[in-house]
Amino acid sequence: MSGKSTERHEMVQRLRAEFPPDQRLVLAFDDCRIGVRTNSLALTNTLREYFSDFLSDAPVWDMLITAHEAEPPELPHLFTTKEPDPGKNKVKEEYVELADGRVVRKRLTGMVFVFGGDDSLAIGPCLANANQVINFINNRFISWKLRQGCLLGHAAGVGLHGCGLALAGFSGMGKSTLALHLMSRGVDFISNDRLLLREDTAGLFMNGVAKLPRINPGTALNNPDLAGVIPPQDRERFSDLAPEELWNLEHKYDVFLDHCFGPGRFTLAASMAGLVVLNWQRGSAPTVVREVDIRLRRDLLPAFMKSAGLFFLQEYGEEIDHSEDAYLELLAKTRVYEISGGIDFDRACHACLGILAECRDH
Repeated sequence: MSGKSTERHEMVQRLRAEFPPDQRLVLAFDDCRIGVRTNSLALTNTLREYFSDFLSDAPVWDMLITAHEAEPPELPHLFTTKEPDPGKNKVKEEYVELADGRVVRKRLTGMVFVFGGDDSLAIGPCLANANQVINFINNRFISWKLRQGCLLGHAAGVGLHGCGLALAGFSGMGKSTLALHLMSRGVDFISNDRLLLREDTAGLFMNGVAKLPRINPGTALNNPDLAGVIPPQDRERFSDLAPEELWNLEHKYDVFLDHCFGPGRFTLAASMAGLVVLNWQRGSAPTVVREVDIRLRRDLLPAFMKSAGLFFLQEYGEEIDHSEDAYLELLAKTRVYEISGGIDFDRACHACLGILAECRDH
């Protein structure tokens, strides 16, 4: 390598030399092992707690990520603004393309992420923005799976005895809430809002992402297993709100699954029994669960399709098809259900458990 083709590599090596990472942990996500090094014991402990279900003693890894607690670095590059996603108007990120990678900078926090190949770096006020470091680690795993031919879906995932169910829904439909209600009924958690699908000789297979669910107060108040998620002072304040106010409240809490449901309930893989699309509304209408032919209901595809965004680089010459037709072809190989009418999580849980039981029996 020489010249501009080594720009990312040289930037990473320079920053690592300036802020040496002396803390280490290894994470195992399905077939991908990620070595994580930091220069902050507090940050390492935060990551260790967050990813507690996926810690590994492996002496080697498939990719390396270093996270450096530091002031946001001054970079000489001319950044390009990433336009907001449809329906949004706030600019959050800007980026620079390098011959051997990409740099993404967060506008609000100043966090900088440098990546390409299997060697990546995060630098800035990491501890104050640990969630962004967590997302970066998970995005590198997503890239690993996309390079293997997976499609990325916007869905939660649950599993029972090796059978998995994807839970998608249009904005605000409550897929994470449904997943947690199912956990209260004995189902394991696979993913919060990203799923990776691939086909193998046995059919469709789904991989989750190690991201804990983030819930609003209404979800916690209506599930006894989540009683410890809301601090007592907040619980008292939110308990006085009307249902409509609770539903629209923008206030999120991380759910540490082992604290609420016990250890060993967060897995990342299962064969796929089906996809459930939440397409319901608040009101008194009865809840309707029906199996649909996704080839005739292309209107449901946007609830599941998900762009990999700035943190995916198609850099190895692979042909990756993220078109609507690619999603349609894959989902046509599994059972798809629409839940419409009024919102009824008990009814939805009953339907989901029935789908999982049918998969297990076969």
